Amino acid sequence: MGCTHNCSHESSCLVSVPVFKGLNENDREALQRVTRSRTFLKGEFIFHEGEQSETLFVVNKGLIKLTKMSAEGKEQIVRLLFPGDFFGLFSLLKNEKHYVNAEAVGNTVICYLEKKDFLKIMESNADLSYRFLLAMNDRLYEADESVSLLSLMDVEQRLARTLILFHDKMNAGDSTFTLPITKKDLASYIGTTPESISRKLLAFMSQGLIEMDGRRIIHFLKLAELKQLAGLD
Repeated sequence: MGCTHNCSHESSCLVSVPVFKGLNENDREALQRVTRSRTFLKGEFIFHEGEQSETLFVVNKGLIKLTKMSAEGKEQIVRLLFPGDFFGLFSLLKNEKHYVNAEAVGNTVICYLEKKDFLKIMESNADLSYRFLLAMNDRLYEADESVSLLSLMDVEQRLARTLILFHDKMNAGDSTFTLPITKKDLASYIGTTPESISRKLLAFMSQGLIEMDGRRIIHFLKLAELKQLAGLD
């Protein structure tokens, strides 16, 4: 995988990713020297399930969906990755193959470090290793939350929580944001149907919780009540 015309994004990766923040100048320069970037267009795959992992990936701009295919050939979204999220670490450290597909939802910039470079920096920087350990702990917590989301909540609660997640991840300061995925993908993400998504969004609108401008633009009207519905109050 080579660096494209978006090589300037390499340095911004180190700024945007929480786990890299606070590095001293020497460590930052060492990391920047081995960081590469590449742009993926909408629908392009970063990798496929079953491929060998030799790389740590970081989302710089855009959105990635991690998916698996069921025995019936139905796509299930396992996780969504927003700017600042990293992925591929489990497979890289354990010398295992990727257990999911990674697909760009829209035009997306990915920064990446090859395994040998990443491990060399980790070995020489105890603080950075500790940060990754904490980040992986957060990832496990999010995975537990995701399981809880699908198994313990009804569709209305799952949708409310996911809308709030999108709002927070996309830094929507004025309470207005654009759904980053289609209703079909949103349905796959929370384990329901596109028709159910449409009905619940209409219900949220009739309750005065949200407004919608077109098919994808959402404006929160009563964030506190939406959080209460989502079980986040």
